[in-house]
Amino acid sequence: MRVNRVVANITAQDPGLADKFYGQVLGLDLLMDMGWIRTFGSKTNVSAQASFMSEGGSGTPVPDLSIEVDDVEAAFHAFKKAGFSVEYGPTDEPWGVRRFFVRDPFGRLVNVLSHLAR
Repeated sequence: MRVNRVVANITAQDPGLADKFYGQVLGLDLLMDMGWIRTFGSKTNVSAQASFMSEGGSGTPVPDLSIEVDDVEAAFHAFKKAGFSVEYGPTDEPWGVRRFFVRDPFGRLVNVLSHLAR
């Protein structure tokens, strides 16, 4: 057996609120829209991964999602400009990532990160 993908399912009374955060700011593709469910992702890059955490690292709470981007600074400024609440960072972590935490429209804590060049 092979896992094809892992999908995070987030409770949302109004799934359309995801458009700005996940579609416009992060630039994810709207892969499916059935009204009651809107699925965002990449049409070209799909990977399966799940993390199980007792803390979020550096004394932070466990984030609900982690999203790796190619440019943390650009993502940080885009979220700030769009009016989303950044709750941690951006900061370079000792395990080799630069990251920040931001709240999505549903109150989920999202870890936005890039791996640091070594």
